[in-house]
Amino acid sequence: TDFIAEAILEEQPDFDHPEELAGRLRQGILEFIQEVRLLSGSSDDPVQEKLASSLTAETTELLPFLPHLLQDLWDMGSSPRDMEELIRRHIPDPRGLRVLDLACGKGAVSIHLAQVLGCRILGIDLMPDFIRTARQKARQYGVEELCRFQVEDIGRAVHRESGYDLTILGSAGDVLGGPLETLKMLKETIRPGGYILVDDAYAGESAGPGYHTREQWMDAIRSAGLFLMGELIMDPEELNALNDRQQEKIAGRALELKKAHPELVDLFDGYLRSQQAECEDLEQRITGVTMLLSDREQK
Repeated sequence: TDFIAEAILEEQPDFDHPEELAGRLRQGILEFIQEVRLLSGSSDDPVQEKLASSLTAETTELLPFLPHLLQDLWDMGSSPRDMEELIRRHIPDPRGLRVLDLACGKGAVSIHLAQVLGCRILGIDLMPDFIRTARQKARQYGVEELCRFQVEDIGRAVHRESGYDLTILGSAGDVLGGPLETLKMLKETIRPGGYILVDDAYAGESAGPGYHTREQWMDAIRSAGLFLMGELIMDPEELNALNDRQQEKIAGRALELKKAHPELVDLFDGYLRSQQAECEDLEQRITGVTMLLSDREQK
């Protein structure tokens, strides 16, 4: 009950409006339920398995420890500035856009866009700890009136949310399925003439399973009835430097966990290996990219 009360009060609800209070209560309960699921580390829950995979965890057993391992990272993959650049280049009059940020992590992209463009954003992620951080950051940067964050499975939210000017899916892998399936679902969340930002990767010749070539992405975009407005390729030198900094921070937190939980040393070492393998893929076998799409061709 303390957890639920904290989640409700953190959002400063208006107690004179019962509907708002009821909504906050539902969200607090959902956050509590998800926290329990994460702590249980259930290995037979497909939603939790996809969540673990999207965060480069080989097993759901690692989920309760991810907030500690990733506590030093705010921008967890997608570049807020790359997304801002694509928006400014290709979306006329982008100020005040109504934005849906799926798999928003700790809210780095949402908060940046609220700051620089005054976007009104709903951010959704399944990690309660990430959502708590996002709310704290929104208050810290003075955009709590523009950003709302909630705990939910984006696989459910994507079928309910609609009418947005812009939907973002950043660094989430195949949580919603392959490229075509994912793009079709994202398309249903935007208004006619709306936009989609996807942060993903193009596979090279030596890339392993789970990655798709640029040609495959272009085929999926066309098949979904979408058009590529613009794309930004990640700078290799910047990417290598970012990977090195993040790996160093994660390794330090893993060392703390290994000291606290010596019986789980293999679990944490496995996570470090999977993180390193992903970094090597990005540096050698795949190309990170941010794509801006629309359901209407640019004139």
